[in-house]
Amino acid sequence: MSSMEISTQQDRLDLDLIHRYLAEQSYWARGIPRATLEQALRHSLCFGLYEAGRQLAFCRVITDYATYGYLSDLFVLPEAQGRGLGKALMAAVMAHPELQGLRRFSLATSDAHGLYARFGFGAPAKPQSLMERYDPDIYLRSL
Repeated sequence: MSSMEISTQQDRLDLDLIHRYLAEQSYWARGIPRATLEQALRHSLCFGLYEAGRQLAFCRVITDYATYGYLSDLFVLPEAQGRGLGKALMAAVMAHPELQGLRRFSLATSDAHGLYARFGFGAPAKPQSLMERYDPDIYLRSL
């Protein structure tokens, strides 16, 4: 991983790549409009993983930097999977100085429980206290 670099600089993000992956390949943000994504990224702590200047992976944390964080949109491009890039990205997120001391750090996943468990994530301690308003087709209706 010596040629890999992880950065939180927003101006380095490949917005075309991120939008294409999330809108076309992800199961959680399919159809997300480009403007919606751009606004979400502006208001998040974003992590890009790069090799030789090319972005291969991405995630973001929605946070107040004091009490709460929500990990979102983590992906590794298909051609770069199986190289430990998701683990490297998660290690960078968990080590980030502005994310230390959060009382609650949450995420949602359908298929990566093993990855996140390595970093201390598990089922909610009090699931009966959690509520959500969920509209999985909101982006598809705007097409």
